[in-house]
This record gives sequence, C-alpha cells and structure tokens, in this order.
Amino acid sequence: MSRAETPEPSRVQGRRNNTGVQLLDDEGNISDKLELCLKHIFGKYCVPPAPAPLASDQRVLLVPPDGAYLSQEGLDAWAKDTNGAPFSKETKDELVEFLDVTDGGELTFKGFLQIYQLQTENDEEETWRDLSNHGFDRTLRLVATRTEDVSDGPYTEPQP
Repeated sequence: MSRAETPEPSRVQGRRNNTGVQLLDDEGNISDKLELCLKHIFGKYCVPPAPAPLASDQRVLLVPPDGAYLSQEGLDAWAKDTNGAPFSKETKDELVEFLDVTDGGELTFKGFLQIYQLQTENDEEETWRDLSNHGFDRTLRLVATRTEDVSDGPYTEPQP
C-alpha cells in the first residue's frame, strides 16, 4: 500500500530506499548523516536556540549549542510539527523516565537521539516520515519544510 504523504522516489521489489542512504550504520547506531538531520530538527526547537546560519540559503543545517534541550514548549512544538499533535502527559512522563533529560526533566539532544534510535530500529518508515515532515528527502538532503520558504540555491552541510 503506497502512502501518498511519504515520498517514495525509488521502489524496487519492495525495497523503498535504494539510494544507498542508511539511517543506521553497520553496528545499528544512528548514521552520521542522520545525526546531522536530527541536529537540525532539534535545533529548530531547542533552548538556547541554535544560531541562525550565516549563509542566506535556508538549506544550511542548524547545529544546536552544547547543553541545549527541549523545553516543554519546544517538545510540544516538535511533536506537533512531526506527528500533528503534542505528546500526552503519559508519553512525556515516559520520556523523562527512560531517556536522557536535564535535572529539570527537559529532553536533551542525547535523549532526542535515543528516541530516533529506538524508533528507527522498530519502524524505519516512521523515521522517514518524520524526516519528510521536516523537509528532508530520501537522500537526507534538506529540500523544504511545511513552514520554510526555501530558495533554489545549493545545499550546504554545516562545518564541524
């Protein structure tokens, strides 16, 4: 069954992503390329905010500052932009109990990675849908998002 809201540019004998891009590496950890995408997504919602790219092209990926976290407002905004609704109180309580959070219970980037590690291991397509909702294509390039007006300029990855 094809999902209209999920871009599937390459579909060969049931394999949906034959672009060579993998979300997890050979050891089952989040790939470096996926981590860059997740930094960008986290950077849109974190406190303190990720510095705006110096380039005029909005396709330069955000990099959250060290020690950044998702406040309750940032968590709700991320969940709404990703899944259409904020998390329930029960889900938020589980995040605090099982994932890396600050002393105040705010989700850290490490905890954010833990969410995507578990999700990708269990349902890779769900992670692809999340990435698509935040403007990434099946090659993990930022092409556009629902809320950003992206020019046709070249894509640039952040420098380490």
